[in-house]
Amino acid sequence: MPRTDIRPHIVALLCDADFKRRSDTNTWSHRDGRPFSEEEQATAFQATRAEFEEFHAQHERYMVCLRKSEEAPDALELFLAPFFERLAEKTLGDAVEIMTKNERAELDRLLKSTDEPARRFAPYTF
Repeated sequence: MPRTDIRPHIVALLCDADFKRRSDTNTWSHRDGRPFSEEEQATAFQATRAEFEEFHAQHERYMVCLRKSEEAPDALELFLAPFFERLAEKTLGDAVEIMTKNERAELDRLLKSTDEPARRFAPYTF
């Protein structure tokens, strides 16, 4: 079965759409509230099933990323717990000293994910 061509500009438009129809313009809106122009609305209506599926897949990946970002503080706490159990003085510096190289890399990843603000959903980013 041949793969349907996906037009990136249509997927990008779908990624920026608030799919609620505006009564004042009879169009959808951009995520920032601006109404679609008539041309943008016509373009969005040309979207194929494959393009909606691509938009959906990108949005699902974004939601996974957002969930991981929100869960990062808890994941960091769970990661550090076994190290703190082994220490009399429970400091991050002492915990790092008993970590392996791979454990320190995981700690760095978790610390970075707790510090980064959640990114906005954008086409072809997730």
